[in-house]
Amino acid sequence: MGSLFNVDTKFFLNLVSDPWMLMIHLLDILIVAYVIYRFVRALAGTKIMSLVQGVILFILLRFLAEWIGLMTISFLMNQVITYGVIAGVVIFAPEIRTGLEKFGRTTQVFMQKERMSDEERLIDAILKSVAYMSPRKIGALIAIEQTQTLQEYIATGIPLNAEISSQLLINIFIPNTPLHDGAVIISDNKVATASSYLPLSESMSISKEFGTRHRAAIGLSENSDALTIVVSEETGGISITHKGQFTHDISREDFETVLRSYLIEDKAVRVSWYKKVFGGKNK
Repeated sequence: MGSLFNVDTKFFLNLVSDPWMLMIHLLDILIVAYVIYRFVRALAGTKIMSLVQGVILFILLRFLAEWIGLMTISFLMNQVITYGVIAGVVIFAPEIRTGLEKFGRTTQVFMQKERMSDEERLIDAILKSVAYMSPRKIGALIAIEQTQTLQEYIATGIPLNAEISSQLLINIFIPNTPLHDGAVIISDNKVATASSYLPLSESMSISKEFGTRHRAAIGLSENSDALTIVVSEETGGISITHKGQFTHDISREDFETVLRSYLIEDKAVRVSWYKKVFGGKNK
């Protein structure tokens, strides 16, 4: 114990006497803390976050069992942890692959201008397509993937993986065409699929004036953090759903504001704009 104390004291004295080494160690700690923070923030609100919380609790219980001296339980928990890592990789392979692809293509720090340009093109395409479809009462359902993967629903549609454009979106939703029925899912600023099936909401509070498209949009918002846009084929009204909140019949100006606040502006600005635009409209 004394030897360990002497080593720690010597290490501390070396740090104090060498400010450069102290700065290096502080930088090392800050980088690790930032990476952990970004990782937790990216998982917040997703299904994987619930799993991570469960794993952390399981590991804490394992250390508690070992500290108390419950050797059999500790051994069994070690085996679960060993093989649980492999099982987790297999179960969440789509989410892990999607995350690695996003990380490999771009980062917010070093590629911010390019990402902003992509998002501007996305917003421009959606605004132009909705401006065309709304007055002509062309029904549309568009889901924009956020932090939580929509791979489960992407798999139900017709793969496109196409560069987004207003012409493409309009053409997809023209009535009586092969792809018009179902949802377009946008992932990584590309049209991933068309004719995808989304989960229908079973909420009894939804008015009967809203059809299948609206129920599908609300259903997706109840199961993910995706931003979903609906154009009604009966009225041409524009609606948006996000995290269980449904706002309908919004103006084109408010629609553009909401798109920019969710896809470009930071969270603080997003909340401010949302309250300003919608007020008490949320259902």
